[in-house]
Amino acid sequence: MDPDARPPVMADVARVAGVSHQTVSRVLNGASHVREETRDRVLAAIRQLDYRPNSAARALVTRRSQTLGVVSFGSVLYGPASMLDGIEQAARSAGYFVSVASLRSLDSRSVQEAVDRLRDQGVEGIAVIAPQTSAVSAIGKLSTVVPVVAVGSGSESRVPVVAIDNESGALAATRHLLDLGHTTVHHVAGPPGWLETTARQNGWRKALKAAGAPVPPVRSGDWSARSGYEAGLGLAADPAVTAVFCANDHMALGLLRALHESGRAIPGDISVVGFDDISEAAYFSPPLTTVRQDFGELGRRALELLVEELNGAGHSRHHILVPPEMVLRRSTGPVPSR
Repeated sequence: MDPDARPPVMADVARVAGVSHQTVSRVLNGASHVREETRDRVLAAIRQLDYRPNSAARALVTRRSQTLGVVSFGSVLYGPASMLDGIEQAARSAGYFVSVASLRSLDSRSVQEAVDRLRDQGVEGIAVIAPQTSAVSAIGKLSTVVPVVAVGSGSESRVPVVAIDNESGALAATRHLLDLGHTTVHHVAGPPGWLETTARQNGWRKALKAAGAPVPPVRSGDWSARSGYEAGLGLAADPAVTAVFCANDHMALGLLRALHESGRAIPGDISVVGFDDISEAAYFSPPLTTVRQDFGELGRRALELLVEELNGAGHSRHHILVPPEMVLRRSTGPVPSR
């Protein structure tokens, strides 16, 4: 290709396709009133010329950048990373670009600075992945005219929220173990300050109290397999323990290793349930019973809510909970006979 040649413009596409530039514009904007044959000719011309629409010029005309911002935190962890992926996939399917600001902490100043940076890039709306309690306060103090939706935040947030129903998932996991005949269920919780930690612990406790079962002391981890392993060593040493619910699959993985090393059969001696259904969960030894989170649906609903806010049809206190799903595998079984 000639490096001095000018890039193709919309008029070039129209000429090659044998249509008007208005028709090319309608195809690019996804208008429905274009014949399929005409749309195919325009798309073929775009590919032939390697035409790239000028998004900056389009934004000047339409006052729409077709770009959304995402403020992310803890993106190396399974939950936040999957939330980000779900939002990006949904945005791409809806024709939006995504600009991401990744933070090391979710304090008010950091969140506000990230939002200001995204606004400088011309984003139309912002999704804040807010898995920690500190984020709820930070979001409530945001100063912005851009619509904001919180993903994974608590119901007390001052902006619209989309989140997995962690409490109902934990309740279902605990009830599953109780229904198998276990007299109580021990819990390896996530770290303090995380909304999932509180919600999953609440669901576990509610299920036990509803069944009239004893509520054992909580053992806290930090979402890592190492912390699950350390908690597992203590639980394995107690012969009264027959069932454990871990607040995520990585801690369940560590717990399984500790039980194996201690000679405790799974589920013959102790049944184990995790939370997340990470891609490796089906290949644990034994395959892990867990609670699956639908991050694709979470992203779709978050984008849907954000677009509603963009169009002025949203509700400032809207709170959407996406239900999780129990996935039964071979790490759980009836209470062992003594």
